[in-house]
Amino acid sequence: MTEQMTGRKEPEGTERPPGAAAAGPSAPSPRDLAARSPHHPAARDAQPRPAEASHSAPPQVVPPQVAAAEPPRAQVTSPGKVRATGAQALVYALERVGADVVFGIPGGAVLPAYDPLLDSKSIRHILVRHEQGAGHAATGYAQATGRVGVCMATSGPGATNLVTPIADAYMDSVPMVAITGQVPTSLIGTDGFQEADISGITIPITKHNFLVTKPEDIARTIGEAFHVASTGRPGPVLVDIAKDAMQATTDFAWPVPFDLPGYHPVTRPHARQVREAARLISESRRPVLYVGGGVIKARAAAQLRELAELTGIPVVTTLMARGAFPDRHPQHMGMPGMHGSVSAVGALQRADLLIALGTRFDDRVTGKLDTFAPGALIVHADIDPAEISKNRRADVPIVGDCREVIADLVAAVRAEQEQGRRPDLTGWRTQLDSWKDTYPLGFDEPDDGTLAPQHVIRRIGQIAGPEAVYVAGVGQHQMWAAQFIDYENPGTWINSGGLGTMGFAVPAAMGAKVGRPDATVWAIDGDGCFQMTNQELATCAIEGIPVKIAVINNGSLGMVRQWQTLFYNERYSNTDLHRTAEGKLAGTRIPDFVKLAEAYGCEGIRCEEAADVDTVIERAMAIEDRPVVVDFIVHRDAMVWPMVAAGTSNNDIKFARGLAPDWGGSSE
Repeated sequence: MTEQMTGRKEPEGTERPPGAAAAGPSAPSPRDLAARSPHHPAARDAQPRPAEASHSAPPQVVPPQVAAAEPPRAQVTSPGKVRATGAQALVYALERVGADVVFGIPGGAVLPAYDPLLDSKSIRHILVRHEQGAGHAATGYAQATGRVGVCMATSGPGATNLVTPIADAYMDSVPMVAITGQVPTSLIGTDGFQEADISGITIPITKHNFLVTKPEDIARTIGEAFHVASTGRPGPVLVDIAKDAMQATTDFAWPVPFDLPGYHPVTRPHARQVREAARLISESRRPVLYVGGGVIKARAAAQLRELAELTGIPVVTTLMARGAFPDRHPQHMGMPGMHGSVSAVGALQRADLLIALGTRFDDRVTGKLDTFAPGALIVHADIDPAEISKNRRADVPIVGDCREVIADLVAAVRAEQEQGRRPDLTGWRTQLDSWKDTYPLGFDEPDDGTLAPQHVIRRIGQIAGPEAVYVAGVGQHQMWAAQFIDYENPGTWINSGGLGTMGFAVPAAMGAKVGRPDATVWAIDGDGCFQMTNQELATCAIEGIPVKIAVINNGSLGMVRQWQTLFYNERYSNTDLHRTAEGKLAGTRIPDFVKLAEAYGCEGIRCEEAADVDTVIERAMAIEDRPVVVDFIVHRDAMVWPMVAAGTSNNDIKFARGLAPDWGGSSE
């Protein structure tokens, strides 16, 4: 692979490491590097680098007498190669694969990498306050941009602090590369200071991981890590590098050949399976497009809309797929699942055909599995063959990239329609629309005049608009943000769906804002979640990352409290966040989030009255030079509805406490 050149003149005497591109936005992205065939999504979707990113000029060749007094510098040894330390090779490789941001914290074992990182003019390092923040920030960056997020930590506790965000990225199929320093090879396995077998620890929660003990393997491994993370089903890859490998010298050259035997993800679907799916569509009476996050990962929103409008089939979008299909489109039935809309849940339960695209039939959508969509045939398309028939047997399994699958399915459906095979879905659509009209998402205003959290979140969405990026933590506020904000565009909704990680929102919003600096980024967080990672406000303030954070402050761990209300006879064991030693409630200001925000160099605002909501949101929207934290004091007993209780059937959905929908005998 040849590198692109911009023609920018280099300073005299500067030698360029082999394969280095000149400064400018034309450098290859990770997907450019990863692409190996014209059919791969990377070949279609290579994204331009941000305008502010540029490749660094390589180190000058230093005379020996100077080199002895300075940190080691790369030496040109032969055409196409330079002599460099392993740490320099790491930085050069990161530049070549298109990494422009690294979130991390230095420490002893990874310190060799931080010295050449200081010289890079194309990689921005953002010093976070906790390694968990680095991992979630890398996820937010990746989810907002579609590029590979990168985080870095030292050995031992630094590496183990990345375990939660790595697991989070694995569950939600996020392309991330986590780079960790490791103790020197002579100490590996000896219980050396700050040694942890992070490769062994993360085997179950990474797509792949590497332990690198030789300097000559570093550049190739970085290239392979980005390739694996961003191709096929995306996921996190760990690269653990021994300290002595970073300190030793090697010949650096680029590009590097990959050594990944057996890794050949399938992107093109089997034509016969696609034709069979089109035939079932043409014969169905109650079909549903059941859309998961894989459609967003494949950047297939346009193809999905074409298929939906061609067929007239109603669409449901899972929690991870919000924005893949416009909420305001008349065919959209809403989000299915435990807190999904009645129309979406009813559509799945009474369908005779589910066209499942990039989704995994997880328990939060299916409810009690043996009662899920009992009368439906299943067409299941996914790039990961391990997901096909894992939870629900597929009648038509299709392995392939969702964009390829949907494009081929459009062509196959057109062929069916040209033969006069087009189902009449009028009655089905009428039934679903009646449920949509009868059981819309709604909420009750509190009787005591306190703020309804749903109203706050709805107004944030309406004022910030569909072009903003919304990032949620986990709990009630997450569900309300998924329900009451209209998502019209892919990549505008980021949350921790699979792992459900408290503390996700603040660092993930930070990463999203770094990846999309021109977008307005709102973090919708709970007061419990916010207190887990709010130290990253310091990072945002110092690094100039003006995120906006809405703390939905109900003084409790809201979702757990809701379950205690419904299933534990209102015995509120350890869910009140402000109870004093005497057992009395101490209000909703420990800590005082406004003062906390100000202490971190952010703007702090409090809102307690419904009449002030719009004014406060607009004030936050107008502040662009620093982060903003808005403490919304909301009613403590607001609940998320609709709800399917855990372990029960979707047929038992309640649209309010004790109220079930009338399905009208439509379970034909």
